[in-house]
Amino acid sequence: MRRMRDWRQRTQWIADLLQRRTGEDLEVWKARVNSGGFTDEVSLRSWLAEHGVTGYPQMLLVMERFGYPDFLLASADELIDEQYADRPELRAILDAILARAVGLGEITIQARKGYVSLLTSRRTFAAVQPTTRKRVDLGLKLKDPRRRGPLAANSSMGSSVVNARVPLASVDDVNDEVEDLLREAYADNS
Repeated sequence: MRRMRDWRQRTQWIADLLQRRTGEDLEVWKARVNSGGFTDEVSLRSWLAEHGVTGYPQMLLVMERFGYPDFLLASADELIDEQYADRPELRAILDAILARAVGLGEITIQARKGYVSLLTSRRTFAAVQPTTRKRVDLGLKLKDPRRRGPLAANSSMGSSVVNARVPLASVDDVNDEVEDLLREAYADNS
């Protein structure tokens, strides 16, 4: 089974975190911020920190006051379409990875601005990123990331949790060996 998730679910998670940490919900905090007359982000952040609101909840309240970036307002499909807009021939590689991943068990597909994360019920186990105009990288979080098979030396990817990388130049590269690595990463993180 697969579920698609975009930033709306993340925003709700942050709003829930705000309430758990402060005892007040997002609407109460938005009213406080709006009545504060803040005209710049620095003064708002300072005021929130004085009131114990830091991290993701602080970021959320700043965006509620001064606006969200466009990518946070986009749907998962829009984010993915944008990632492959200038390299549509690579989109089939992502689709092939997702087709193989759905057979692993319950996964959540979380679209980000520059990559797609694959999550078990516990955490991220893989990320797919169009890295160049001719290559997509499949990043994996493995207990044993030693280079073997199609694994390449890891490089910086959108998701910092991955510790192994498989460079993919065509749909044919998304083979049984890649599926085995996906399965291993899924099991390691379930």
